[in-house]
Amino acid sequence: MDKSNPSKCPFNHGANTEQQKNVMEWWPKSLNLDILHQHDTKTNPFHGFNYAEAFSKLDLEAVKNDLKNLMTDSQDWWPADWGHYGGLMIRMAWHAAGTYRTADGRGGSNTGNQRFAPLNSWPDNANLDKARRLLWPIKKKYGNQLSWGDLIILAGNMAYESMGFKTFGFAGGREDIWHPEKDIYWGDEQEWLGKDRYKNSDSESLENPLAAVQMGLIYVNPEGVDGKPDPLKTAHDVRTTFGRMAMNDEETCALTAGGHTVGKAHGNGDASKLGAEPEGADIQEQGLGWINPKGNGNAGDTVTSGLEGAWTTTPDRWNHTYFHLLLNHEWELKKSPAGAWQWEPIDMKDEDKPVDAHDPTVKRNPIMTDADMAMKMDPAYRKISEKFYNDPEYFKDVFARAWFKLTHRDLGPKSRYLGADVPQEDLIWQDPIPKVDYSLTDDEINQLKKTILESGLSDNDLISTAWDSARTYRGSDYRGGANGGRIRFSPQKDWEGNEPERLQKVISKLTEIQDSLGKKVSLADLMVLGGTAAVEKAAQAIDPSIQVSFSSGRGDASEEMTDIDSFDVLEPVSDGFRNWMKKEYAVNPEELLLDRSQLLGLTAPEMTVLIGGMRVLGTNYGGTKHGVFTDNVGQLSNDFFVELTDMSYSWKPAGANLYNIVERKTGETKWTATRVDIIFGSNSILRSYSEFYAQDDNKVKFAQDFVNAWTKVMNADRFDLK
Repeated sequence: MDKSNPSKCPFNHGANTEQQKNVMEWWPKSLNLDILHQHDTKTNPFHGFNYAEAFSKLDLEAVKNDLKNLMTDSQDWWPADWGHYGGLMIRMAWHAAGTYRTADGRGGSNTGNQRFAPLNSWPDNANLDKARRLLWPIKKKYGNQLSWGDLIILAGNMAYESMGFKTFGFAGGREDIWHPEKDIYWGDEQEWLGKDRYKNSDSESLENPLAAVQMGLIYVNPEGVDGKPDPLKTAHDVRTTFGRMAMNDEETCALTAGGHTVGKAHGNGDASKLGAEPEGADIQEQGLGWINPKGNGNAGDTVTSGLEGAWTTTPDRWNHTYFHLLLNHEWELKKSPAGAWQWEPIDMKDEDKPVDAHDPTVKRNPIMTDADMAMKMDPAYRKISEKFYNDPEYFKDVFARAWFKLTHRDLGPKSRYLGADVPQEDLIWQDPIPKVDYSLTDDEINQLKKTILESGLSDNDLISTAWDSARTYRGSDYRGGANGGRIRFSPQKDWEGNEPERLQKVISKLTEIQDSLGKKVSLADLMVLGGTAAVEKAAQAIDPSIQVSFSSGRGDASEEMTDIDSFDVLEPVSDGFRNWMKKEYAVNPEELLLDRSQLLGLTAPEMTVLIGGMRVLGTNYGGTKHGVFTDNVGQLSNDFFVELTDMSYSWKPAGANLYNIVERKTGETKWTATRVDIIFGSNSILRSYSEFYAQDDNKVKFAQDFVNAWTKVMNADRFDLK
């Protein structure tokens, strides 16, 4: 091949590389639908595989023993510090789980996404490629019964247990992805470790949904804010970042101390001389990055964070040394061999110093990061640190629970947990829901439908309430949804997007119906059933044979089972399906629609058909008429798409997020619409779906597809049905 003359190459040079512009680079303002297509089944080599069933056959105790043996089986190609890989494995598990953020539920360890870019090449994940490669023999041995996501977290647990700490428990159930989650928003910086995420000292100026303070970091800069040591400023960043991961001050302090009780930081060399990260490394490196030319390139020469040293006297064993050293010694700023700022003790006795990680004849100063010093200097963190120091058993309990929460928060409700090591205790952050002890026959379901439809509640009321209850579901961390019926409680009952007055009217009437029944049926079921009955009625106006399936079994959570503060992040700020926005935002309404659709697990055709159906059903927030392109509101017709694609109209801007649909012949305005409505005629991909559903031969197809998409949303959180 003549590389000097690409035109002579025998294939379309650049078509599979970044050298050729893609559609979004040519037209950057075009709506990018890729987020709805990520993890397409074509990327999965095992489509249809039942991971829960496979995991049930796993010999979990054998895996745990193999992992414990691995911890002290030091390999020449990447030697273990003090002969123990525990610190490395804990850091790997921590950084896999630590990308989770509460705002959108994305990130975390649930998908094993640390294997792929950009996470596998973040500066803060340097040398974790070696940790995963050390795990490969175990993954190879247990194969499909053990996902990478589960293995990474279990390795962190076994690292702690092999070092003497008893963890709170472990749950499997993380199903791997096979393609990068490139459409997750990690920030808009164009360089690693950029310094512009905070616009001022107010924590709210950190853009949502981000939690980390700089691009490429899991949490905060270990040297200090923007690399400048100042423990009080760092305390602010730590509190904000961990708060956006659902951790309070006590959990944050426990995690900081517990994470740094074992292992060490690595910075014994010149970071500028390291090779490229895994995604940028040469092909012969076989997926490994940060190749170090100094010495053997590992062991005592390792460069990772740039800081150098252990935090405690015995970094290969769990003990209470961390708080002893932090609180009882004075610390001063020094530079590591790599030139990074770190805190070192003043005049520490040799017996308090750890031995070198690879030369037992040498003792080294321990170190602290700026975040560690924040646990001493920030008044609130200092108080907690002293409490932990004076009560080691309390500290162990708080840390065990915080570590479990960190590594399992994105796994979803307890009903998804797999394995013999699942803790029996129900934890409030798991959003517990009581199991139901009833089932409904087809006759009972049909009678309930009739009762609800004759209750005086409008079809609009029933559909909107069912939708509002279900739309909170997030496939990112499996939170929200109709199960539990938490729309009855604060804060959901008062959310603007739920139209509190209408919602209370519906709940009151459904409660009356519930009280009149001869058997117990949850309000969560009744809300979904009411919307389902109304949708079925609307669909049968188009085709009397259409049935909308309903599966009972939703439980009613109590207020005591509801962590009110943690549900604030589930509040919708917009809902394109009901044509509502709480206020104007920096992003366009159609982009917010895509984000919500992806969290609901919808495909682009499903999103399209739901928009068209919700419009003709008249379910707009507040009863607005924008996008209601039909004279037969309440019938599940394809009128939205017929009118949208009709060239007898022209489309005129009429205000902020408002358009008039004008008859070309008369100049009269026939309909009004928002951006969410007209994007389905503007975007070439969405228009192709709109034209499909506008066809004369697809009227029934549209109604049936809407019913299927509706049922999918109503059952999104029903893991017992999957």
